[in-house]
Amino acid sequence: MSSQNKVRVRFAPSPTGGLHLGGVRTALFNYLFAKHHNGDFILRIEDTDQTRFVPGAEEYIKECLTWCGLTPDESPWNEGAFGPYRQSERKPSYRQFAEELVKNGNAYYAFDTAEELDEQRKLQPNFRYAHDNRMDLRNSLSLGEEETQRLLAAGTPHTIRIKMPEDEVVSFDDMIRGRVSFETKLVDDKVLLKADGMPTYHLAVVVDDKAMEISHVFRGEEWLPSAPVHLLLWEYLGWKNEMPQWAHMPLILKPDGKGKLSKRDGDRLGFPVYAMNWTDPKTGELTVGYRERGFLPESFINLLAMLGWNDGTEQEIFTMEELINKFSVERISKAGAKFDFEKAKWFNQEWIKITDNSELLPQVKAIMAKHELNTDGIDDNFINSILDLVKERLTYVEDFWEQASFFFQKPAQYDVDAVKPKWNTDKTAFFKQIATDFAEQPIWEAASLESFFKGKIADSGMKIGELMMPFRIMLVGGKFGPDVFKIAELLGKKEVIARIASALPHFEA
Repeated sequence: MSSQNKVRVRFAPSPTGGLHLGGVRTALFNYLFAKHHNGDFILRIEDTDQTRFVPGAEEYIKECLTWCGLTPDESPWNEGAFGPYRQSERKPSYRQFAEELVKNGNAYYAFDTAEELDEQRKLQPNFRYAHDNRMDLRNSLSLGEEETQRLLAAGTPHTIRIKMPEDEVVSFDDMIRGRVSFETKLVDDKVLLKADGMPTYHLAVVVDDKAMEISHVFRGEEWLPSAPVHLLLWEYLGWKNEMPQWAHMPLILKPDGKGKLSKRDGDRLGFPVYAMNWTDPKTGELTVGYRERGFLPESFINLLAMLGWNDGTEQEIFTMEELINKFSVERISKAGAKFDFEKAKWFNQEWIKITDNSELLPQVKAIMAKHELNTDGIDDNFINSILDLVKERLTYVEDFWEQASFFFQKPAQYDVDAVKPKWNTDKTAFFKQIATDFAEQPIWEAASLESFFKGKIADSGMKIGELMMPFRIMLVGGKFGPDVFKIAELLGKKEVIARIASALPHFEA
């Protein structure tokens, strides 16, 4: 733990592209744990691999976290006392620790060229640089002190690799998995410092977690195989007692449960795997995100929280505040969580229902503008009344247009095929008369309109079903929408009468 015994956790993404929902869940679990314990949530950008750096990815990460409501206490844009918060800006600090490991006999210089290593891979299909072959390769262990110093003095490109013990067992207590052990003979000698002087993830993550006084680390279970290297680095650098507690989270699995969910699965099955839209700057390829698909941030966070965690009750809808209050590591599952997009959509439906109209209004207006509808002359109260009517029917906020566009423009076409075969002059006469009667109605409210309309049907001797559906089609263009009398109330007397007149010729044709 840190010297202050304060909970400090970090989310440490690489700026290499779109943010996968697994990455956002890692950020979320870190955030929930920190806030539950009144601790700090830190964003650190792990950009040590400059070959994979993608312009715009850092800003994208920042925007994603902002949209999700996961605001870091410290970050490259809000520095605290433990900066810098980009690994590339910490570069001078890494070599000294790598050199210290060499000096203590826990690491070594490796002078093998990329071509030489490729040649080894051709000779040995499962080649790994490890205890059983390191003396046959070009490194400071096999070359001896004099040759090593000569090569270093000549500026020969080299890496620094950890010297994994030949036959030890290293163990740690994982907060989710309990006791986990590894045989060091099965782990290769990982590169710690690259030829360009930049650290690899293995060295950087340990040095930075120590420097930033990180108390707990939540990361995906795909990092478990790296744990023995990190355990030994904490020990070899003399920091074993300050090592954070680790929690390796379950994978988010494909919908069939067979393997880790990937962007490719989303493309294949038609759902997003990124938090927000991401456009690849090299190819121009757009990958649609949850935000642009019409998910509310609250529902996105809610569905991610339930992928591998629950509070032990039947509750599924949680606000951020509830998640913070109830979050506990003990309730995180060891098993992988199958991703179910239908369930994700359900979360969004539920959140739309309970979200205040004032929060939805800006998005609704943007949707209306996208469909070239000028919202300047439309009263917000009118849009709110429509939202109240159609909210239950929305899977995405984007569905508002499909469910409610008829409130703003009369139907361009009418789905009359089902009612046309039974149409007759009596029905035409009924609607002509009801339009006249509507003009005289003193109270224009759904309940009185329904009573009046149904009374007129009874007087006519015709069946309710034969006239209700045509009335709906006249107002909205099809056999859909909320209560038809509530639609009529909102459209207003003048508009309803006009729509009946516009629609009738389509039924008679």
